[in-house]
Amino acid sequence: MTSSAGLAVAVVGLRFGEEFLPIYHRHPDVTRVGVCDTDPERLARVADRHGVRDRFDSLDEVLADERYAAVHLVSPVPRHARQTLQVLRSGRHCACAVPMATTLADLEEIIEAQRVAGTSYMMMETTLYGREYLYARALRDSGTLGRLSFLRGYHTQDLEGYPTYWWGFPPMHYATHALAPLLALADARATSVRCLGSGRLPERLIRDYDNVFPVETAQFRLDRDELAAEVTMSFFRTGRAYQEGFSVYGEHASFEWEQLRDEGPARFTVLERPPGRRGRPIDQQRVELPDHADLLPPEIRRFTRPGCYDPGTGQPYAVRGAHGGSHPHLVHEFVRSALEGRRSAIDTVRAARWTAPGICAHASAMREGEAQAVPHY
Repeated sequence: MTSSAGLAVAVVGLRFGEEFLPIYHRHPDVTRVGVCDTDPERLARVADRHGVRDRFDSLDEVLADERYAAVHLVSPVPRHARQTLQVLRSGRHCACAVPMATTLADLEEIIEAQRVAGTSYMMMETTLYGREYLYARALRDSGTLGRLSFLRGYHTQDLEGYPTYWWGFPPMHYATHALAPLLALADARATSVRCLGSGRLPERLIRDYDNVFPVETAQFRLDRDELAAEVTMSFFRTGRAYQEGFSVYGEHASFEWEQLRDEGPARFTVLERPPGRRGRPIDQQRVELPDHADLLPPEIRRFTRPGCYDPGTGQPYAVRGAHGGSHPHLVHEFVRSALEGRRSAIDTVRAARWTAPGICAHASAMREGEAQAVPHY
């Protein structure tokens, strides 16, 4: 179904998924875009706004259309594993929002389904293409950080008022935004984890899961340089503004995600210690993060930043440029991996290595911090 002339992509789930439509429309290698949503009102509204003719009210309907070789799943988390398996087993390329799945068994089944299908799979992890990560990676690659000593990730978000499938959701099952950049920067995998839950959810929020914790915090042992990483996840009952980010500490320099919106991240650099001084002096400064739109085709470079997009329907759409400008990078990598017949940068194995530690962390929290081994993929 993949054409040498380009790729036809159907976007499933139009609440967050709408943000990707302008990028697919403008991508030079995408020949056709379809949309799917189970809410008929949202489907009509979004399709009309973006001038999309191909409209589907179910994934089954999408998969019955032979014109579409690729599907981008932006559906609720409980559907990710089942829908990913459907897409792969239909012989199509699959992009999926995080997390890949919420059980180890589903991770293994997806890995096997992709192996059999031979198509491209990509977990659309935003932090791996955001300006913050690309800046920290450049510090690492240039040797500026020196040998890494510790990594920390955090994701705090108030989910009050969100759909009920989030109520009681184990925070660590959604850990990839905080954990993936740490494992990628360390070029390592997590081998074991100890995790504790903190606080207690009110009874009205304890729903379909085995979780009672609004906050979970974990320490992971990595398989490189005796490193450890710490991740804290919080979805309820924490009075703090939204933040998903990371900090990385090295022997020569460190990088910390911004604490307050728009204040900028911080870079710390060790200076030469004068004779007789206790401790090494540290230069500290806010840093202006460079944009990396130059890595993208000209047609979609503008989507790394907020702006107004005119789809030609008379209904301008405000593109947020969210998640550090990562969305066009994600789309471009997925499209090119499908057309080039190769594994994506965040394929099933890498996605499982970034997802499984969070699943194991929650299991540890439910056992009062008992150490859990993380499977090796």
